Amino acid sequence: MSESEEEFHRKMARKCFNEAWDYLDKRNKDDGEERTMLHLAHASRYHWGLVGTPRNVAVGDWQISRIYASLNQPELALQFAKSCLEICEKNSLSDVLHTAYEAIARAYAISKDYGRAKDYLNRAREQLTKLKLDKEDRKAYSDQIRETEQMLR
Repeated sequence: MSESEEEFHRKMARKCFNEAWDYLDKRNKDDGEERTMLHLAHASRYHWGLVGTPRNVAVGDWQISRIYASLNQPELALQFAKSCLEICEKNSLSDVLHTAYEAIARAYAISKDYGRAKDYLNRAREQLTKLKLDKEDRKAYSDQIRETEQMLR
């Protein structure tokens, strides 16, 4: 693969990831927007699969899991969350391990398996305490954990 092809894939991976996130943040999406969001996340993950690091691939699977959770698709959410976890463990990605745990917790929460969800939320919180993060990143990750926790009520 040429350098220009690699740069194209990186650019598309970032663009699709960010656009998918914009849709995820949007409230009251219509069916077309939900499909677009899902296609963007898969496209991002495809491009990262070609040129990304294991961290990029893990984060791509995490985003897809989160999107499937938002679409109330617990089996697919869990499938991609577990893939994220597997990549994190295989590649010693302790800096994103908490996101894998949070994704698994979210998938279990939407399937109403609250016991497992709580277990993975505890793992996510514990892992997060081990990381040296700036204030903004810690807040963002803590907010995601709290958001998932609220799904258990």
